[in-house]
Amino acid sequence: MHDLNSLELNSHLDTETSAVILSRARGSIALTVDGRRIIDFYSGAGSLNYGHNNHQIREAILEYLTSDAVVNGFNMTTSAELKFVDTFRSVVLRERGLLPYHFEFTGSDANAIDAALELSRKVTGRQKIVFFTGGQSGVGSGSTALGGGGHRRTAVDVSTRGLTLVPCDGYLGPVVSTTDYLRKVLRDQNIGIDRPAAILVEAVQRKRGMNVARKEWLLSLQAIAKETGAVLILDDREMGCGRTGQFFSFEFAGLSPDIIVMSNSLSGCGLQLSMLLIKDEIAHRWSVQRADTESDLAFAAATAAIDIYWRSRILSEEVQRMGKLARRRLNATASYQGDSFSVRGRGLALGFDCRRSEIADATTRKAFAKGLFIERCALADGVIQFLPALTIDSETLNQGLDIFEEALAEALN
Repeated sequence: MHDLNSLELNSHLDTETSAVILSRARGSIALTVDGRRIIDFYSGAGSLNYGHNNHQIREAILEYLTSDAVVNGFNMTTSAELKFVDTFRSVVLRERGLLPYHFEFTGSDANAIDAALELSRKVTGRQKIVFFTGGQSGVGSGSTALGGGGHRRTAVDVSTRGLTLVPCDGYLGPVVSTTDYLRKVLRDQNIGIDRPAAILVEAVQRKRGMNVARKEWLLSLQAIAKETGAVLILDDREMGCGRTGQFFSFEFAGLSPDIIVMSNSLSGCGLQLSMLLIKDEIAHRWSVQRADTESDLAFAAATAAIDIYWRSRILSEEVQRMGKLARRRLNATASYQGDSFSVRGRGLALGFDCRRSEIADATTRKAFAKGLFIERCALADGVIQFLPALTIDSETLNQGLDIFEEALAEALN
């Protein structure tokens, strides 16, 4: 949506290197120091939902700075934090009937997951955590143990004791209900699996190849949490803030999680801001240890992002429209190349399954050489992920998809 013609590159920077050095970025476009134009379909793994250097959010940040407002409150409550909470509660939560929730800010996204797990264990007096194959992981001790790769857990010496791994939706095929399996093993006292403190789930698993959980599966999971007295934690760090077409990735299912974990795109500009939304009946029983790392500048930016994009349904409808456009084109590409390819995802979180990692790798490399940045999924390296800015215009989206089609054709040849 932004014109880059007015940008001037610094000619004195060293470009005599084989590595690409980025110089400027705006909206969905990045420029290298040697003047190459690159369309970004990765958006910082979803941390830049509103595009690079969003001018409206940037103006709000500059206005905040020039007012001599507090930049870091050193673990004390500030007016920027209170304004963010009030805005988020009225614009996001109240409009979706998700009141009342208590806010806790945790620093990094990994700390947010660790805090949610710790809180769940305190509330229930239990230790077991149910999580799902291919789930997101962070860098904290608890969140690393929950990661999908066993090699990573071994490298950092994190124990998996107290964790119960369950197949996610679709893992065993379209016919097998993994929630039926979970309910059965939790009810069977002879198996010896303790009732869990929490059930941790994502509505869309980016790292596993944009695996999408069905509405029925999520509702069944919520019912199991209530039956067993477990805390239902919805990890929306990567898919929240509109990535799937609605502000929360679980809205389509009508869920009411006990704890919602948010991060990445909250600030709208890449500034670190992570939080837990905790149902009041849980928050009143136990408190979360504050991380003392939140920036009030991030609060100001996040408030501006909500004010600009979420006081109406315009952005949500546009994301759904662009998502349909992208999916239609990707489906056409998959069909043209034969039955070996498929597309999955929701909104502007899409995955193109090449089935073979070498094809996906060659395609991403060729696409970058042609001016498109796309990445493979970490736990499904045969799947190419598409995470363009939610503010992308149709012309730029189509240009990027044109490059992808060319790159895929060359990789196959």
